Amino acid sequence: MSDARLSVFKTYKLFVGGKFPRSESGRVYEVADSKGNWLANAPLASRKDARDAVVAARKAFGGWAGATAYNRGQILYRIAEMLEGRREQFVREVAEAEGLSKSKAAAVVDAAIDRWVWYAGWTDKIGQIAGAANPVAGPYFNLSTTEPTGVVAVLAPQDSSFLGLVSVLAPVIATGNTAVVVTSEKSPLPALSLGEVLATSDLPGGVVNVLSGKAAEIGPHLAAHSDVNAIDLTGADAELATALETAAADNLKRVLRPRDEDWSADPGTDRLLTFLETKTVWHPIGV
Repeated sequence: MSDARLSVFKTYKLFVGGKFPRSESGRVYEVADSKGNWLANAPLASRKDARDAVVAARKAFGGWAGATAYNRGQILYRIAEMLEGRREQFVREVAEAEGLSKSKAAAVVDAAIDRWVWYAGWTDKIGQIAGAANPVAGPYFNLSTTEPTGVVAVLAPQDSSFLGLVSVLAPVIATGNTAVVVTSEKSPLPALSLGEVLATSDLPGGVVNVLSGKAAEIGPHLAAHSDVNAIDLTGADAELATALETAAADNLKRVLRPRDEDWSADPGTDRLLTFLETKTVWHPIGV
């Protein structure tokens, strides 16, 4: 018997509604490593894929926002556990995507896993920072509490295929929002593999939806979509960000503009607070 085997190439797919569809258009595009060597064909998401992802995110929002913060933290920690188990795969994919040595890629992946754990710990604490009991002149309790904004479109960083992706995605879902993520165009494979982890980590289907392709093609549809409540423009260049911000203004979306980021730095609570709303209620004392 011959020892020769056929190579079994991995087929990367979108992650929408907890399932792994091919692009509705049937399109793919070639993904290469930092040296120009072919790695895989990735799905090239279309406008229809973006609409399907928004529908899935909206459907999942009520259950995810209504879950206890403690439960969301457990699920985020489970994601970190699953990533730890597939660490070598992500080290390889990050090394190929970003042209890093194995040791540097390992450090990036470890930092990304640690960041999931960090945000998991914040799920049931952020309300204590952003909420308040407000002093008022009268026999009333006046309480401010946090609520998630809703469906958030996230344009992932172009230059940090995994640590940057985790840094923008984890705080969105940690606070009860659901997400439609557009991956790095040139390095989508770690993000698409993350979808496989999310599918097996107790995260309800539709809470995170992952689309690979061109931000310039998918972004305008998400920015103009009336059922998307907010958009993170981190992965957009200056020209695209301006166009998307204009489109988002027509339907009053909350917008996070792109800025210089050091993904290895302590993230702080800024992104946790970005996609939260504050609800203030009055309640008579003694009732």
